[in-house]
Amino acid sequence: MTWTNGPAGRSRSSLPWRVPSATARRSWWTPTAASLQAALSRSGGSLLEAEGVCHFEEPCPFWRIEDTKHVADALTVDVTGGEQDWDLATWQRMIDLRAVDIVQPDVLYMGGLWRTLQVAEAAARAGLPCTPHSANLSLVTVATMHLLAAIPNAGRYLELSIEGADYYPWQAGLFRGDPFAVTDGYVRVPDQPGWGVEVEPGWLGRAQYVASTLDDRG
Repeated sequence: MTWTNGPAGRSRSSLPWRVPSATARRSWWTPTAASLQAALSRSGGSLLEAEGVCHFEEPCPFWRIEDTKHVADALTVDVTGGEQDWDLATWQRMIDLRAVDIVQPDVLYMGGLWRTLQVAEAAARAGLPCTPHSANLSLVTVATMHLLAAIPNAGRYLELSIEGADYYPWQAGLFRGDPFAVTDGYVRVPDQPGWGVEVEPGWLGRAQYVASTLDDRG
């Protein structure tokens, strides 16, 4: 049941630079990219607890819900997950089991706001906060900002990508202005019509267009 998308020992060796100073910040958010087994996750989670980390993301392969629950039950640090999940029945099982302490649906993977709101509402009924997954500076983060402003169980954070052009080259210059500007640790939910953002025409002009068609010849 090993899920290895990272080198052996990565989590232990990476902690010193992920958490540089116990006095510099009050909380840290550490994604693990599902690179640990449940037993190792409990051990790694203890390291995170000792460093004051408050958010332990996807400690096990996402489809191993019971394994994730074992980790969540063993730790005081909040275990989070769900970015890969889209099926509402799976979400309900995850919430009923209390496999995670914080749910992380992705607005786009879920298929839009309506289905994501269903997950957020189910989590709210169970007393769980919702901190959606929003991995890049595109419409997924814009939609997530609106979602967080609209639900009563919004988590403490907006996942705001720090990856640059070397990782997401296509997101550079996507929108007019800067809808993700951070001031004193906060972003402002756009209040213009629609999503409150406008795609930069120059970005559209540089984009590569690909068309798919249905071959009806049988």
